[in-house]
Amino acid sequence: MSGRMAFVHSFPMLRSLRYRNYRLYFIGQGISLIGSWMQQVAMSWLVYRLGNSAFLLGVVVFAHQMPSFIMPLAGVILDRVNRRNILLATQALALIQALTMALLSYTGLVAVWHIIGLSLFIGLVNAFDMPGRQSFAVEMVENKEDLGNVIALNSSQFNAARLIGPAIAGLVIAHFGEATCFLLNAASFAAVIVALLAMRLPSPRTPPNHHGAGLLTELKTGFSYVKNTVAIRRILLLTSWLSLVGVPFWILMPVLTREIFSGGPRTLGFLSSSIGLGALVGTLALATVKNTAHHGKIIVGAAVLFSASLAGFSFARTLWLALPLAAMAGFGMITHLAAVNTSLQVMVDDDKRGRVMSYYTMSFTVTTPFGSLAAGSIAQHIGAPTTILIGAMCCMLGTTLLARRIAFPVVVVQPDLGKQQKPF
Repeated sequence: MSGRMAFVHSFPMLRSLRYRNYRLYFIGQGISLIGSWMQQVAMSWLVYRLGNSAFLLGVVVFAHQMPSFIMPLAGVILDRVNRRNILLATQALALIQALTMALLSYTGLVAVWHIIGLSLFIGLVNAFDMPGRQSFAVEMVENKEDLGNVIALNSSQFNAARLIGPAIAGLVIAHFGEATCFLLNAASFAAVIVALLAMRLPSPRTPPNHHGAGLLTELKTGFSYVKNTVAIRRILLLTSWLSLVGVPFWILMPVLTREIFSGGPRTLGFLSSSIGLGALVGTLALATVKNTAHHGKIIVGAAVLFSASLAGFSFARTLWLALPLAAMAGFGMITHLAAVNTSLQVMVDDDKRGRVMSYYTMSFTVTTPFGSLAAGSIAQHIGAPTTILIGAMCCMLGTTLLARRIAFPVVVVQPDLGKQQKPF
């Protein structure tokens, strides 16, 4: 048995790392994600330090994620062009954004309106980058049976970075300031750019023949596909609801850090990292699940856990109680998202993959800014803990209403295929 096969046999949850292209991507993206999480924590702390307002935290998140509305258009483009080239472009633009943040912060010129504008810019970049990364996954592995493992490992990597990045950010902010976090993030993008350039793809991906169809026609086709495929529509509805009323609890972390736990950047880093730890454990566990027929129940069960953990977190008044509850919330939400991602990748037609994954990304990036704006506004009047509790109750209500329609096999209706039974 070769050393590589022996490794795969010993660690089946890491089996996708036997592919050279994916190993390169995994390493480069891992470094870049740590930098991105450092920047996210630094930006939230900088906004709260400059503006001392929960509402402004919501405004920044709103600006960052509002460009997600163009993701269906980005999905059409991703189905037409070489996806690696799109990712190279998005990483280069993200590097420029991080350098600009670093320059403004080092010179002391940074203001909240700068952060809002740069958040809007990176949101536009991410509108192409996020669905691009999701749809590019299928091109990095030779055996499509490993696609679910790739998705789970990607989610695990994202949350490992969520564990490491905020903890580093807290220390860096305390000793060197937010500007250093932005500079380190800019440097981290070089890793993923090098990885993308070093890949040996068998041949340039040939986009499907669209017979001269215009962007608007393909946009309508993608929307119709998502709307009429019942399984896709239902799970995206639940994900959108959780992202609207539950996920915005993240933006209130600086408020809780200062007003409830009487802490500073280190405390914020610990809270953020605990969410990442729970999410990492969840996605590693999901990487061991080979039968996607169970993913419907996982989608619902993870949503229930997220809702219950969020409710408990709202009552926490000590850091040591808040940390494990935050970890459980991270476990529930990211496991839900990873299971949804895998289910979609398994059932979607390849020529519509970019468009469907754009709607998947929209399900949490479009709704979250509205939820963040609302959460920031509500928290100004009734406090962050009560705001989080209301969100948790709404999450549980939505999950209860949709549970039976998702947790068991459903009828998939596809526009060009008619009805067929397709459990997930």
